[in-house]
Amino acid sequence: MSTQLPHQPDSPDLREPGRTTLAERLPADPADQAPGPAPRRAGAVLAVAAAATLAAAGLATGALALGAALGGQDATTGASDAVAGGTRTTASDGASGAAADVVSAPVAAQLAWAQAHWQDTDSAEFGYLEESDCVNFASQSLLARGWTTDDEWWYEPGDDAYAHSEAWISSTAFRDYLEAHPERATALTDDQRAQVKVGDIVQFDWDDSGDRDHTGIVTAVIPQPDGTISIEYAGHTDATWDRTVDQAIHEIHPGGVATYWSIPE
Repeated sequence: MSTQLPHQPDSPDLREPGRTTLAERLPADPADQAPGPAPRRAGAVLAVAAAATLAAAGLATGALALGAALGGQDATTGASDAVAGGTRTTASDGASGAAADVVSAPVAAQLAWAQAHWQDTDSAEFGYLEESDCVNFASQSLLARGWTTDDEWWYEPGDDAYAHSEAWISSTAFRDYLEAHPERATALTDDQRAQVKVGDIVQFDWDDSGDRDHTGIVTAVIPQPDGTISIEYAGHTDATWDRTVDQAIHEIHPGGVATYWSIPE
């Protein structure tokens, strides 16, 4: 039986200076590693599909091992690119281009879930809020990452998203929840972009009024040649994958303010 990957037209696999694929950041057996990136092989498609299935279930390390076993390092690279749906993560800062940071299996599962569902407009388990589904979407991604619900942050299974807790569906309530639970996340300002990681949460205050108007999931952190850092994110309402924070607060909502929640690995 053949296995095919879903078509993902809006998630191109881009390799730009300062970026690495998710494969180069995931934990894997040293024996599976090869120096430098290798080109992909068409014969690795089956390995990519099978590895994507494993990583979507949160078994990122096993996905890479399977990719290496079936198709070598290039199959492993292709597998994680498929799992992350083109998610671009960055290498560590360093004068000689230090080795990339490692993305944990929970973060890989979170990103795989987000990439698979960022265009969804309904859910039998979580429901969908036509005008404000961003926190519902972000909360689901954190569930995929391994977070567990509690008395303040929870959902009611079914297609009525309004049945969930306020912290599950409201950006401001989610901000308040995280402020009360520092063990789950640490607040960062937009001046602290150097501390933001893939898988963290970004929140926006479009009119700088003190509340939170939108929530997304960080998909890329990219050092620029001029020393600044570009951050990309995914979200719902409107459906977004790899939109830059700068575009959001300078072009779409001029004067908007971005803040972040740094989540421990």
